[in-house]
Amino acid sequence: MYNDKKILAVITARGGSKRLLRKNIRLLSGKPLIAWTIEEGKKSKYIDSLILSSEDEEIIDIAKKWRCEVPFVRH
Repeated sequence: MYNDKKILAVITARGGSKRLLRKNIRLLSGKPLIAWTIEEGKKSKYIDSLILSSEDEEIIDIAKKWRCEVPFVRH
């Protein structure tokens, strides 16, 4: 909470990438890149809710394994 307001953080992660293909699921120091983003979001003292928005099922599965909420799938 910040200034008596709840904060929602949205991680946007699309499956396609123009420069580095499948970058969100590539391993960086033993973890998928998206996992690093999820972990840092969860550490924030300001963020009350953290969700992921993606159309890619593999990214969604990884996010769920790292306990990130995925309330919908983009189309």
